[in-house]
Amino acid sequence: MEIITQRQAGETAELKIRGRLDGYWSDHLATELGKFVREGTHRLWLDLSGVNYISSLAVGVFVRYQKQLKSLGGSLKIVSPSEPVKEVLETVRLIEVLVGEPPGFQGNVTWALRAPRRGTFREQDGIELETFQYPSPGPLQGRVFGDPSLLRGCRFAEADCPAVPLGADSIAVGIGALGRDFDDCQDRFGEFLSAAGVAAYLPTDGSNVPDYLFLGEATGANVRFCYGFSCTGQFAHLMRFETRKGSPVPLTQLVTTTLDLVGAEAIGVVLIAESSGLMGATLLRSPVGNATAEAPFAYPAIREWLSFTAERAYRNTTALVVGVAARGEAGALTPLLRPLGRGTQPVGHFHAAVFSHRTLSIGEIDLKGTVAALFEAQHFQGVLHLLGDYREPAGLGESEFVRGACWAAPLGPVEVERTSA
Repeated sequence: MEIITQRQAGETAELKIRGRLDGYWSDHLATELGKFVREGTHRLWLDLSGVNYISSLAVGVFVRYQKQLKSLGGSLKIVSPSEPVKEVLETVRLIEVLVGEPPGFQGNVTWALRAPRRGTFREQDGIELETFQYPSPGPLQGRVFGDPSLLRGCRFAEADCPAVPLGADSIAVGIGALGRDFDDCQDRFGEFLSAAGVAAYLPTDGSNVPDYLFLGEATGANVRFCYGFSCTGQFAHLMRFETRKGSPVPLTQLVTTTLDLVGAEAIGVVLIAESSGLMGATLLRSPVGNATAEAPFAYPAIREWLSFTAERAYRNTTALVVGVAARGEAGALTPLLRPLGRGTQPVGHFHAAVFSHRTLSIGEIDLKGTVAALFEAQHFQGVLHLLGDYREPAGLGESEFVRGACWAAPLGPVEVERTSA
């Protein structure tokens, strides 16, 4: 089998396939089509005039990718099928489903009717950007709860772990747990995040299996924190990004670009992106009821309390990253923020929920629907507090991404709530 790219422009590609499409070559076909889809080519035209044999496995590949591309706002169509191809497609009654007119055919309006809204394009520092701006009633309302200083020595008790109501218009990050009450949560507090009506965390009860909960109207009894922050409101910006030059985009560069786009010194952020490798740490034990002077940072106790990425983790996955970032004075958020890169600015606090790879639709996409699709359809692999590794001389740097979508809004004044029993 041979696949020849006859023409490719933007999200469209015309491919000519020649030879035998049996079970063996069907796997190769699926691999090649998958590469186009991951690169953002969501409108595929396949010339099969040179195919002399096609198996049902190959037909299954076409059907699978047609369904995937349709869900992404794209399309897959076969043009000029050979007689052997026509016979098989007629037998399984898929001629009308899979065969279409060539791209230049004037009657073809299916794509235009289904195409997503596109934004404003520009290139910046080697990154292709597509931006959208939305009317917003105002900045995000921030809130800090709990006392992060209690993590040193792991001195949290029930009175220090408030129940926090979260909803679909909230984002949150911290050390938290999902459960009926404090007794149900106390042995499970771990890395936590919430966005678009879904809360997720990595329990520290030894299971090492991440868990999540779709949030309803009354969530206070189901979500507790040792400490953390939340932001409530509507996002004012969506930024799509992609690098086509082979070099992934570091988290610090994405944050700096987003701060510039929003035009604010502090922002709330949700990022859904294809990972080129994540760097960070996870809490291994609950910081409640385990008070010792050495916990969790002193050596050698740190080995029992924290797990750090020894190399880039979760390559070729899709990450849901939630957090806040700032330049300069961060006010009440200061105790929670750390430098993201090698320098002192910007600072931030980000957690990532990691999933099996999922291709995002091009153009404008909906945050709530995209987040729900990750939890419902992808394999949920873990939760990580993103941290850069710039130790001399062998630090591995920071988390990096290839392409994705970033929602952001300016952050307003932050309220402080220390405890709520």
